[in-house]
Amino acid sequence: MARKALGLPIGSWIVVILFTLSGVLHLVNPEAFLWLMPPWLPEPILLIYLSGVAELLAAAGLLLKQRWAPIFTVLVLLAVWPANWWFALDVLTSNPDLALAAWLRLPLQLPLLWFAYKSPVKTS
Repeated sequence: MARKALGLPIGSWIVVILFTLSGVLHLVNPEAFLWLMPPWLPEPILLIYLSGVAELLAAAGLLLKQRWAPIFTVLVLLAVWPANWWFALDVLTSNPDLALAAWLRLPLQLPLLWFAYKSPVKTS
């Protein structure tokens, strides 16, 4: 099993898988993320591409147990969190179903932050 071979805890695997899928989607179809972007951010497509690259770097770093990866991954999660808050607030009055999903999604980032932070790194 890959989990045993790489010695990653399940929490690290969750972050690696989510970041890999999300990162690829950011690069393959950036327009799908435009509606999540606050209007005050400049160059939204460029930011979507950059966040996709950052997510893929974070996933690879966690998978390879790079020393920089846990903190980098936490920083990526913290960097996108304000946009998630903006989106949750923005849809609050316009789309109650989407607002519910957006608000339920916000606390889910907390365990991801913890899993990323606690991901193992190479000791040598």
